[in-house]
Amino acid sequence: MSSTLLEVTRAAHEDVEQLERLIVKDLQNDPPTAKDRLYQSHRVRNNIDTIISTTEKLIEIYEDKDNARKDEIAALGGQTATGINVFSAFYDRLKEIREYHRKHPAARLVNANEDDEALLKEEPVIEFSGEEAFGRYLDLHELFNQYINSKFGSKIEYSAYLDVFSQPHNIPWKLKSTREYMENLLEYLIYFFQRTEPLQDLDRIFSKVEAEFEEQWANGQVQGWEKQGQENEDDPAQHTMIDLDYYSTVEELMEVGPEKLKEALASLGLKTGGTVQQRAERLFLTKHTPLEKLDKKHFAKGSLGPRQNGSTAVSQDINSLKHIALMEAKMKKLADLLSKTIEQTKENVVKKQALTYEEMEQEREEEETQVDTESDDEDQQIYNPLKLPMGWDGKPIPYWLYKLHGLGQEFKCEICGNYSYWGRRAFERHFKEWRHQHGMRCLGIPNTKNFNEITNIQEAQELWEKIRERQGVNKWRPDLEEEYEDKEGNIYNKKTYTDLQRQGLI
Repeated sequence: MSSTLLEVTRAAHEDVEQLERLIVKDLQNDPPTAKDRLYQSHRVRNNIDTIISTTEKLIEIYEDKDNARKDEIAALGGQTATGINVFSAFYDRLKEIREYHRKHPAARLVNANEDDEALLKEEPVIEFSGEEAFGRYLDLHELFNQYINSKFGSKIEYSAYLDVFSQPHNIPWKLKSTREYMENLLEYLIYFFQRTEPLQDLDRIFSKVEAEFEEQWANGQVQGWEKQGQENEDDPAQHTMIDLDYYSTVEELMEVGPEKLKEALASLGLKTGGTVQQRAERLFLTKHTPLEKLDKKHFAKGSLGPRQNGSTAVSQDINSLKHIALMEAKMKKLADLLSKTIEQTKENVVKKQALTYEEMEQEREEEETQVDTESDDEDQQIYNPLKLPMGWDGKPIPYWLYKLHGLGQEFKCEICGNYSYWGRRAFERHFKEWRHQHGMRCLGIPNTKNFNEITNIQEAQELWEKIRERQGVNKWRPDLEEEYEDKEGNIYNKKTYTDLQRQGLI
């Protein structure tokens, strides 16, 4: 049954729908750890790749270039070479179905939901080096060695290299002729990005980078290549070609110098060796003789011979430099996307410099166990029936501490204009602050210890009347009995406090 083309098509559509349901079900789960989140992303990426490959096969079937699908549909309708026989086609297909079930009596309908749980718990194989720590850090040691041993590199530490590897525009363009280092660096960053961010569409990102690069290159705005692109396009042989019309003899041409003669010969693909006179004679031949008619012995080994001229050679150099500049643009984009990982790598390198080998091994074991227990800690619900405030460790503070300081409780003071104080400590402090003192003065009542814990205006006035009645002849003397407090907590009466304040001592 499964050998027919229509059955293959039906099975392919069923597989695509099952994979789509599996992706939706997988993404509905919130992974507890970064490791589980990475596994989930790779599972989804693998399912997407399978859907794409299956869809491509379906497209080939529907295009039906060999008319196999058309012939099978016609056969189902009973069309034969002799005519149309519907009943014969029906009984032939019925016979085929019965024969299939006779050979496979134990065949049953497979429930796709039975395998979903196993597929959702699958852990894809992801290759990471020990230095990468399962995608948390970059491992650029091999590229670092290649950098410090190159012409454009400098003898720096690995930690400093992490700061400069994403800044190729600082390297002079004349030293960028080697493409091996940039190709290896770009290849590693792409491979690392695909392992850590499998759901990102890297092709779409690079297509946007290429479009922006082409526009900037045409305008000479590529960072680090501003002058090079315009000079080469406007005048390819500006620095290498020599106008021979100004020279009538070989001796005059020799006055140019050996280096300029060598550059001019190299731009034309001619040999650059020999004395100054031999170089001048070889270059002077091109004044009256086209390159196509020169003897092959004058051309350098490995050159294109008489067909190569200066413009072609320089044009090839421009294309090579443009390719390097494009790789730099892609590398910078990846560095921006991986900026957080780069910062984590820098911190890890600096931390490891202060650790011994035993301490690093112990830390690595602790990190592995922490990943395993991280999900268990998050699954535990915090028991907080009294709704106590949370402490620094994410757990409720002790109840005795809550009662001692009155954390979370609101205290209002009518004397202060119904201002709210949160917590017992803040409420007790406000009796000595200017707000409460100012409020008491407005009532004509001194701010003494007798009025502590009094927040109602009527209660304060009634208490003041009782104090005055009890004092009798002894009249209230605010200069001596009203208390003031300075910033250091010292208590003075009003007279002393005013005198010290006038003298600038408090």
